[in-house]
Formats: sequence, C-alpha cells, structure tokens
Amino acid sequence: MRALHVITGLGVGGAEQQLRLLLRHLPVRCDVVTLTNPGAVAEGLRADGVRVRDLGMRSNRDLGAVPRLARLIRGGSYDLVHTHLYRACVYGRIAARLAGTTVVSTEHSLGRAEIEGRPLTRGTRELYLRTERLGAATVAVSDTVAGRLRAWGVPAARIHTVPNGIDVEAFRFDAERRRSTRALLGLPGSAFVVGGVGRLVPGKRFDVLIRAVAALPGAWLVLAGDGPEGGPLRALAARLGAADRVRFLGECGAPGTAPGVPEVLSALDTFVSASREESFGLAVVEALAAGLPVVYAACPAIEDLPAARVPGTTRIGSGAQDPTGELTAALRRRMEDGPRRLPPPPAVDHYDIRLSSRRLMDVYARAVGTAPVTPTERAHP
Repeated sequence: MRALHVITGLGVGGAEQQLRLLLRHLPVRCDVVTLTNPGAVAEGLRADGVRVRDLGMRSNRDLGAVPRLARLIRGGSYDLVHTHLYRACVYGRIAARLAGTTVVSTEHSLGRAEIEGRPLTRGTRELYLRTERLGAATVAVSDTVAGRLRAWGVPAARIHTVPNGIDVEAFRFDAERRRSTRALLGLPGSAFVVGGVGRLVPGKRFDVLIRAVAALPGAWLVLAGDGPEGGPLRALAARLGAADRVRFLGECGAPGTAPGVPEVLSALDTFVSASREESFGLAVVEALAAGLPVVYAACPAIEDLPAARVPGTTRIGSGAQDPTGELTAALRRRMEDGPRRLPPPPAVDHYDIRLSSRRLMDVYARAVGTAPVTPTERAHP
C-alpha cells in the first residue's frame, strides 16, 4: 500500500508531531504534503526519510490548491489519501475525489464550540459535513470526538476511533535525566516543580497555572510551548512577583532546541493541564508515562477510560468556571505529600503508538477493501 498524508501545516503542534510519530510505525510507504508552513516537523519528517512537499497554498481561499493537489495525487499513484486538520480535510477530500483515490480523514481538534482553537461557525460546520461525505471514513482521536462527530450528523458507521499514541519508552522516568535537566533549567534540586506543555493560547489557560504557582511561594513552574499568549503570560508572572520562579522554554522538540518534552517531564513533580477543552490530551498521557501525578480540567484520554486505569489523576473544575483556587489547593496538597514518582498506569499501555498504528491499518484495509498490512511488510520511502 502507498499512502499520501495531507496536513494543513507542519509547524510544531500536537497533530503534526503525532503524524511524525505515526509514520515511524505505519507498515506502509507514506509521503506527506503540507498545504502551507513546512516548519520544524517537516524537517523532522525529512530526517526520518519521509518525502515532504509543500503545496504552497497562499490563503484559505486559494482554490487553485485543489487541482494542484489532485494532480499530485494522480501522479503519485497512491492507494489512499489520509488528511489531517480542518483545511487539509476540506481541500484534500475534494482533491482525492477528483483524482479517483480513496480518502480517510482524522479529526484531531474538534471541541464543543471550537475547532483547532477557532470558534465554530455554521459555515465551518456545513463545509466540513459536505466534504466529509466524499471520504471513505473519518477517524476520531477519542471517543469524545467521535460523539461530537455523531452529534454533528456524521453517520456512526463512518466514524472510527483511533486514539492518539505515544512512544511509551521515550517518557520512562530516569533520575539522572531529572538531575541534568534541572541543572540546565536552573531549578533547585529540591524544589517542588510544576509543569505544563502546549501552545500558549487562551484556551490552554496557562494564566490559571501561573496564578496558582504564584500563590505557593515554594513552587516553581516550567512551561514548554510557544504562542501568542507568551508575552502576556510573562507579564502576568512578573506582575504577581513570580517571574524568577517561572521558566518559559518555548517550543520543545524542534531541531536545535533543548530540552525535549521527555526531559522536561523528568524535571517535574506534578503536571497540570488547565485547558478549558481538549479533543484528546496527549501531553497528559505523556506525563502519566513519565510517572507524574496529574491535575487536569478536561482530558478525554482520561475521561474515556474507567477510573481504575488512570490512578494518580485529579480533576478540577472545567468549562466557564475559574479553577484557580481549586488548582492552588490541589498543588498545595501535592507539595505537602512530597515528591513521588508513580508507576505508569494501565492507560499508558492503552495509548501505545504501536496499538494506534494497528488500529489505523484496520481502517485503511476497510477503506480500500484489502487485507491488513502486517508489520513485516513495512516499506520505507
């Protein structure tokens, strides 16, 4: 089988990083096309040996991108097109239909009222649904997202849940890595360190995390990620008198940057995700794999599983409610308990990237009407 993955952009982001990890484990030959922004993840994919092309889309209404993409699909003789993120799903489904190629789409970031961090409008939803019918299947990254798709009107028979996955071993706790990372970041060896990972955007509510840590004089905070809220968040930390206890790391995992997310997690004592809404919550699963206690506001990766499979997690108020006080109290309790590392819970194995790869191959096989490809048949570009 030969597949083409089409994605809106390849800057550092959850869906983009997930695509790169997935391609390391899919037993098929895969190429990638990005509609725009061939950023750090494009470089990483090329380093992995994946062929990446930039379609050069100039704007959301660059309709010429459709025939360009259709020609590329036909020229590559692909058995399957797999699209990721809203714009790529819309344009990619149309182009694949024009090229006469089967298309599967993954819905990474559908919230109740937002998609990819932007408000959902009637027009956005209508365009999505009209083009969704052109595909053979729609993949949801969590049962929560699958439910939202059904509520939109996507037929249940067309929806397949394939959870995001992680490389479990990459996040395994290592005491020496903890010491070296703390030294690199200028964190006291005995300090209580809280952390968060993600784009610095309003929906992630990193301001709540800064306020909670500022109210706990003995706590330090590490934020890994970048985005438009970076300046305001730094200003908030300074205004609260906590700037010297907050480390803003920028993007982790981009070429030439250090430390990476596994190293950051090794340096922490507690992980927090205060996001108002998530479609999966990949950073939370990574934190659990690192043996960290987790405090979260919304995380389908946890909420979709029985509580017994996710010990060590604490949920705080979500939605419109401001959870600052609740988070502060939860972190104070963690501080009083002292530093501790937990064994990775059963949920971590459930989200192993190898399982996600096998589940996706079952979707591919059904879409194109062939027998599943086995891992021994893997072909590299």
